[in-house]
Amino acid sequence: MAEDDSSQEKTEEATPRRLEKAREEGDVPRSRELSTFAVLMAGSVGLWVFGDRITESVINVMKDNLSVERAALYDTNQMAIHLASAAHEVVWALVPLMGLLAVAAIIGPLGLGGWNFAGKALMPKGSRINPISGLKRMFSMRSLVELVKGILKVSLVGGLAVLIIDWLEPEIMFLPMESMESALAHSVSIILWSAIALSASTLIIAVIDVPYQLYEHAKKLKMSMQDIKDEFKETEGKPEVKRKVRQLQMEMAQRRMMGDVPDADVIITNPTHYSVALKYDPGRASAPIMLAKGADQVAFKIREIGQEYDIPILEAPPLARSIYYNTEIGDEIPEGLYIAVAQVLAYVFQLDQYMAGRGPKPQNPKDFPIPDDLQHE
Repeated sequence: MAEDDSSQEKTEEATPRRLEKAREEGDVPRSRELSTFAVLMAGSVGLWVFGDRITESVINVMKDNLSVERAALYDTNQMAIHLASAAHEVVWALVPLMGLLAVAAIIGPLGLGGWNFAGKALMPKGSRINPISGLKRMFSMRSLVELVKGILKVSLVGGLAVLIIDWLEPEIMFLPMESMESALAHSVSIILWSAIALSASTLIIAVIDVPYQLYEHAKKLKMSMQDIKDEFKETEGKPEVKRKVRQLQMEMAQRRMMGDVPDADVIITNPTHYSVALKYDPGRASAPIMLAKGADQVAFKIREIGQEYDIPILEAPPLARSIYYNTEIGDEIPEGLYIAVAQVLAYVFQLDQYMAGRGPKPQNPKDFPIPDDLQHE
């Protein structure tokens, strides 16, 4: 029982298959703090780059709308023209900044987890609207961590904002005494550097949050030994299924092999155990090639096919064993057996001549030179 309990403890790191499956379901590590930092920094950089253009546009809008002739105030057409002109000026001033923010909002999350489009994540799940599941999420450890992060974030950013306002208070109080153009430019400068400082403060939270999210994601995907065993069975297949597949593969290979036997030039046998079918085509190979081999019932089937197609069958037990154990189907025979097989092929040629009435009956060869390292008992 203790062994069963230990096998259910999730102590093992997630396997590559488990990580791949989680990614397919949209379960990748994400850090909202990293995304927030990316958007805020992009906004700050945008203000720094496009601040002059935005300031100039605001000044132009204020000039056009605060210096209106008296007659134009009573002309609705003129008011519509002023409104359209102001909207056009503001939109074209803010488009670059908005575009930069949009890019940051898309790229920011990619800093952790990368691109991942998972259709399964879009599918409706009952657990998302289940009140009990919702309560469990509200009072979970993750929710507590998010609450602590929120409090720290507000405290950090709020505290820094108070320090910035206190530091810039003299400049802020002096703004009403400046000209309109100077005050606007000065205000933009104050907003810019304040935004940069506040954005930089969120980096501290992101640096803490990213390792935590990686840790939580790895912890959530941990597996027990039983999970790994089940995954292995699912991936590799059950043993009985694998045995059946191997059996079918062997049967298919055997059928293909038997289909090549009629092309053989000679079949060499050990009458009770082994049979090998050889073919020699000087135009395609430098040595005879084994077309088929088998033991016991397979050997008997090879001899049976040979008899059906009138293929010469030669009993040579040592040579048959040697070829059987040292040659794979489709390969050339070993160099050490060239002389012995040449004697067999010469016998087959002489036998063909005899059957055609063009020569004496050849003697069945008995002794074959087989090197010691190729002999098999």
